[in-house]
Amino acid sequence: MNECTISGTISHVIYQNEENGYTVLRLVTSDGEAVTVVGSIPFAAPGEDLVVTGRWVSHPVHGDQVEAHQVERYMPTQENEILSYLSSGVVKGIGPATASAIVQRFGANSLLVLEEEPGELTKIKGISPRRAKEIGESFRYQTGMRRLMSFLSANDLPLSLALRLYRRYGGEALDAVRENPYLLVDELYGVDFAVMDEIALSMGMAGDSRRRVEAAVLFELTYNLNNGHVFLPRDKLVAAASQLIDCPPDMAETSLDDLIGRGAVRRQQVARVEACYLRRLYDAEIGVTEKLERMLRCQADRLDHVANRVDAIIEQIEAGQGLTYAPAQRRAVELAAKQGVVLLTGGPGTGKTTSVRGIVAMLDRMGCTTLLLAPTGRAAKRLGELCGREAQTIHRCLGMTWKEDTGEVTFQKNEKEPLTAEAVVVDEMSMVDLPLMYALLSAVKDDCRLIMVGDPDQLPSVGPGNVFGDLIRSGRIETVNLTEIFRQAQASAIIRAAHAVNQGQVPELRNTAQSDFFFMRRRDPMTAVDLVVELCKTRLPQNMGIEPEQIQVLCPTRKGEWGTAALNRALQAALNPPAPEKRQKVWGEVTFRTGDRVMQIRNNYDVLWIRADGVTGSGIFNGDVGVVEDIDPAGELLSIRFDDRTATYTADMLGELELAYAVTVHKSQGSEYKAVVLVALPAAPALMVRGVLYTGITRARELLVVVGDDTALGRMAANDKQQRRYSGLRWRLKQGAKVPAEQMQ
Repeated sequence: MNECTISGTISHVIYQNEENGYTVLRLVTSDGEAVTVVGSIPFAAPGEDLVVTGRWVSHPVHGDQVEAHQVERYMPTQENEILSYLSSGVVKGIGPATASAIVQRFGANSLLVLEEEPGELTKIKGISPRRAKEIGESFRYQTGMRRLMSFLSANDLPLSLALRLYRRYGGEALDAVRENPYLLVDELYGVDFAVMDEIALSMGMAGDSRRRVEAAVLFELTYNLNNGHVFLPRDKLVAAASQLIDCPPDMAETSLDDLIGRGAVRRQQVARVEACYLRRLYDAEIGVTEKLERMLRCQADRLDHVANRVDAIIEQIEAGQGLTYAPAQRRAVELAAKQGVVLLTGGPGTGKTTSVRGIVAMLDRMGCTTLLLAPTGRAAKRLGELCGREAQTIHRCLGMTWKEDTGEVTFQKNEKEPLTAEAVVVDEMSMVDLPLMYALLSAVKDDCRLIMVGDPDQLPSVGPGNVFGDLIRSGRIETVNLTEIFRQAQASAIIRAAHAVNQGQVPELRNTAQSDFFFMRRRDPMTAVDLVVELCKTRLPQNMGIEPEQIQVLCPTRKGEWGTAALNRALQAALNPPAPEKRQKVWGEVTFRTGDRVMQIRNNYDVLWIRADGVTGSGIFNGDVGVVEDIDPAGELLSIRFDDRTATYTADMLGELELAYAVTVHKSQGSEYKAVVLVALPAAPALMVRGVLYTGITRARELLVVVGDDTALGRMAANDKQQRRYSGLRWRLKQGAKVPAEQMQ
């Protein structure tokens, strides 16, 4: 429906979330019409005048309402409106009786008294000096919030930023933004640099301002974390920042040197590159290197009492498990007993699971307290099932918390309060980025055993670094590479296809009735989408006995006629169509409906959740997949189950969710599905690579159907090009010792 601007007075507030300011209210316009308005309007109260810019949306229960994008707020000026406002309880310390006494005494000047002379409130019977001060502070807080929202609204910035800014800067929030608009480009707020740059220039900031140039330099370092880079070479950083804001390179050079001088950026010669790091990434890389060095020294000094009994213990484990280890598998179990740090790598069908079970059994026989960890909830659940014991995410194990005022992620377990485990096994190591690795190593003791398991041919971590690859290529850590494909695995066409792709070959595409891998050639995007829908809705459930909820559609790209966005629309219409008993909520161009499969697309550390056993916590992370279990009748709260946790989302948080009937291959990392339908058609060059195809194939456990173009498959299998990630971890480990302090700045 059409965009609109309406003005009026708040008659009453229907719903308000104190955590994020999301509000549902009734606005009475000048001609007496009552309009429902929804959006981020913290501390809204009856009596306030609003000018709302937004768009009309239709709610299945409440009818037409305005979804606010911009809000201008004006305090009430008439005595009756002031009384209504203060009686609402929006100002802490003021109830209806006190509100009546204040208005009776100060009349139309009541709000001015609250803001500028709260001490005058003591003239009212029952209000002490302390209470008057608290009332004044509460009112000034809200006044500042309104002014901040007016600034955001005037500049077309999300109103939801107001509470986040206030948590960090308090009453100085608006002054902080006006002094340095670029602080909104920070990861905590996520405003696009180009948007904030235009606003800053419109506010009078000079094009050659030092603050502007420094912001460009810091933005380039932060932005490139999303491309996997831990640092940027100085020359590339200067060139990128200079191009971003069209300033002379020497100006960017000067600002970079100023940032280095203040310690905001760290500079060091890494091999033949002058590397520039954000400070926290530099600290993480140094921290990982130094901790691994200490762990390696510990393993060299340690003589385990079990070392001379390893062979006998392995024979006992083999007898208990009813198998005989292959030489490489046996070596992995031996190293877990004798060494402090071990890497175990291998593709599908090479016995990685059997090796991990053997390692865990060995650690048990040695009397070690062992933790099983993985980067994601799904990967942890699978690891626990394979080993027959509890496994958990790294975040949960470390007790991750989030500081609302600074936006920093912290962990309860660290150097000061380390994990008590004597051994830690981490699966899906290819997904672990540098900051998470740093957090994990900070929490383990120097003499703790660390066994890291993964497939180095899968796509690297979404976050910065290439930790698993760097550890392997450094040559400093004992590594077992499982390469033998076992006979039972050779019977799987999925596994044969994965290994063929890994060798640069197109998999065998001839379909056989006994196969678990099928190829269906469709070169027209719309025809391919129609086939995917048919497979998920009827053919696989009817012919293979696989229910739709056990099928995951994967695709290299989000965009285009056959990307995940288009696939999700088609699959939702087929698998979860509208029905009278199904509630739904429209958010932008997406409709969320009870029963929908959804995915969280960015880390949100303050989403509250509860498990079936009553345990509560917070944090839903990028890539977590859940199901919409319920939508409240007003359509403002959604209950979403993520495996064993149920989280509540307010409507303004829906921008963090996507439908997940189809997901990108990148988002599927760490997950395994009973059946996968993989769409493979020509896409952007960066996606037509071997790693994407290999990762997509290896997500399927029992059935893989590839729909697409055989020539596209050939291009992907042949293209082993990997985007270079700037990381110094491998170089540092190769040095074998702490880098001398005089080499650092």
